[in-house]
Amino acid sequence: MPVRIISTRERVTAFLEGEIDHHSAADIRMDIDSALMQYKPNLLKLDYGDVTFMDSSGIGLIMGRYRLVQSFGGKVLVTNLSPQIYKIMQLAGLEKIAKISKREDVNSADNK
Repeated sequence: MPVRIISTRERVTAFLEGEIDHHSAADIRMDIDSALMQYKPNLLKLDYGDVTFMDSSGIGLIMGRYRLVQSFGGKVLVTNLSPQIYKIMQLAGLEKIAKISKREDVNSADNK
């Protein structure tokens, strides 16, 4: 399964994994939308920590969920992004609609 979801009335957290492309995005959207409609949370957190590949479908996934969450006053947080996917999301302008953050690398300070 490309997504694992933990839901409460305050937050829906979706842990995405594997490849996000046109084919997988449809199933991921349905799973997340189902949780969002059931709980109508204040926050949707999308964790991209185990995503190995993403095409434009990954951006569309965020934009569509943003519109849905916004319809009931919620916000979107996109976390645990690899440096490459973080850059793609910055270039797409997703920081205007969601808070995005890179994966925390414990060894990054040692590599400078």
